[in-house]
Amino acid sequence: MLNDDPIYLMRLQAMSAAQQLGSVKLACQVLDIPRSTFYRWPKQWLQYGPEILRPRERRQPRMPNSTPPWVEEQIVAFALAHPGFGPQRISDELRRERWGQTRISANGVYQVLRRHGLNTRDRRLRLVAGYAAPSLPPRPQPQAERHLHVEQPGDIVQLDCFYVGRLVGTKGVIWQYTATDVYSAFTWAFLRSSHKNPAAKHTSALAHLVAQDLASRGWQLKKLMTDNASEFRAQEFEQAMSGTGAKHVYIRAGRPQTNGCVEKVQQTILNECWKPAFARYLIPKSSGLAADLERYLAYYNNDRAHHGRWTKGRTPEEVIGKPKVWPS
Repeated sequence: MLNDDPIYLMRLQAMSAAQQLGSVKLACQVLDIPRSTFYRWPKQWLQYGPEILRPRERRQPRMPNSTPPWVEEQIVAFALAHPGFGPQRISDELRRERWGQTRISANGVYQVLRRHGLNTRDRRLRLVAGYAAPSLPPRPQPQAERHLHVEQPGDIVQLDCFYVGRLVGTKGVIWQYTATDVYSAFTWAFLRSSHKNPAAKHTSALAHLVAQDLASRGWQLKKLMTDNASEFRAQEFEQAMSGTGAKHVYIRAGRPQTNGCVEKVQQTILNECWKPAFARYLIPKSSGLAADLERYLAYYNNDRAHHGRWTKGRTPEEVIGKPKVWPS
């Protein structure tokens, strides 16, 4: 049945009722139809046949402020090429010269994605993966925003470890070791395998890398913030901290949001790097994931505009500065 079939059948019923009752007025009262409307139908019936009683097809109106079709195609294509990006990130990227400087708001991007059934990361990742993946759990409500008091890069650098998983051809567990500067949002990260839990030798190597890179850019690592895990309480890590000259600060037990900057960075890497990678790869390998992480960090630090309290639309590289002396 078509959408206009009930209207067509009602009009035929009105014509039949008027013939059976012998009164147009009574038929219109029974069916609640204006007589002026009914009187148009017999003339059309006699001239064109019963099909003329079907409602006229109307074209969809073209609103003057509607999104052009070519912009919608560009948004959909970009969203599928980067399924981890949200509406705000897609809007920011399309404004850049490399993507044609298409100016559209984040809400406009969301409306386009919703019309095409791609308004959530879950749906975009399912389409990229090529199968109906299980739905993601509902996102928790965000905590009240709190700020750390920093004045320049290196004042506070947060460190954390993220579980990636067990991969084919790799012994042990793959962990992502991540550090981010609170002021500039500049991020250092690499993948390492260990028997079960993160290893202190890798967290120590990351601490040395952060201190050397900050020194090459003209900044000093003053404070390093970590949780209370064993890889950060090991004697090897404490020796590494004493070698950097930075103060080691532990977050309060049971309050992981204190380490919120690095936690948020890891969530961003998960959404924009790991989920699309695992959706595309048939058999993920550690070497391929390491290359993906390196490419993503180059984009995140040097090319991705941030909207944080201190970055204000700049990239982390623009805030922290380029290396003046390359670290050895």
